[in-house]
Amino acid sequence: MIRRKTLAGQKAGSGSGLSGCVRRALLPLLLAGLGSAAHAETLIIEGALDRDVFEPVLALFQQNNPDITLDYRDRSTLMVDTFARTAKPAPDVVISSAMPWQLALSNEGFSQRVDTEESRQWPAWAKWREELFGFTFEPIVMAYRLDLAAAMQPPSTHQDLLDLLLNHREELQDRVVTYSPLNSGIGDMLSQQDARYTPKMWDLVEAMGQVDAYEAGSSREMLEGLSSGKYWLAYNILGSYAMVWALHHPEVVVQVPNDYSLVMMRTAFVHREAQHPEAAFRFVDFLLSRQGQTVMAGETPLFSVRPDVVGPYTAQRLRDEVGDHLYPIPLNAALLALVDPLRRAAFLKRWQEAMAREE
Repeated sequence: MIRRKTLAGQKAGSGSGLSGCVRRALLPLLLAGLGSAAHAETLIIEGALDRDVFEPVLALFQQNNPDITLDYRDRSTLMVDTFARTAKPAPDVVISSAMPWQLALSNEGFSQRVDTEESRQWPAWAKWREELFGFTFEPIVMAYRLDLAAAMQPPSTHQDLLDLLLNHREELQDRVVTYSPLNSGIGDMLSQQDARYTPKMWDLVEAMGQVDAYEAGSSREMLEGLSSGKYWLAYNILGSYAMVWALHHPEVVVQVPNDYSLVMMRTAFVHREAQHPEAAFRFVDFLLSRQGQTVMAGETPLFSVRPDVVGPYTAQRLRDEVGDHLYPIPLNAALLALVDPLRRAAFLKRWQEAMAREE
């Protein structure tokens, strides 16, 4: 604005002004810049991933792609699934931690094939039909307040947690929280995966019911409750969020279970009805790229998948620290059984019965 005013006030041909030929040479460049700005695409992303955590990734993509405007919509897993199915216009990219729900969307034809150099080289265990891509590697953990540690021995395994709930029922009354399988897609997935890996899962759920454990819809809700003192213990919480939270909230301690720790992946796909498919392909390709994964490993707690990336948050570093106790949830057809309506209804019924406190 100041530059235009200065030039306008100068006489044509003056020594300090731009010559006519220079102005004519710059005019096409200026018009091209205006044209590209006028035709910038708005990429709509439905994401079950907190924006403040994902922001470094979004910011770098925006920096690399100034011709694309990002419209990132941070929602719950259930809302993302609903909008992916019903929104008009449809989102361009869909991201969620609820792996079975994402796989079901892809299997029902809501996704389209991504054919880039990065997608072709992506590991087979972290993708589905070249359409759905797992781009993070996040452990599921327990977290507790120091108040709990002052009153009892903190749990380091699932058996420890069960013993704690049974032996300290009065102290833990109304002070335990876990994901709700009814109101959260990832909560549903984690509870069903627990049933697969430990025969004492239902004993654990019943024990949580005996202390009137609260069922939350998000990790943030659980973490805020821990910091406020509302809860002493959170079970099946996303390690990516909990680890960063604990850095700034010293009253919260994170424990990766020593017997087994589930690992989930955020997944992304390009919607079949994407209004801006080329921009969507570019975004998903960036998530899988070395540059995108490096940002995740160094500036977010999302744990990168790529083995050629170095940083505090990588799958390899997590494996080195935790060892053989990690149980990654595979991105395969077995997940579809978790969203089968009859199976899910039966599972939720049993969950509600187990959580119901016996008077």
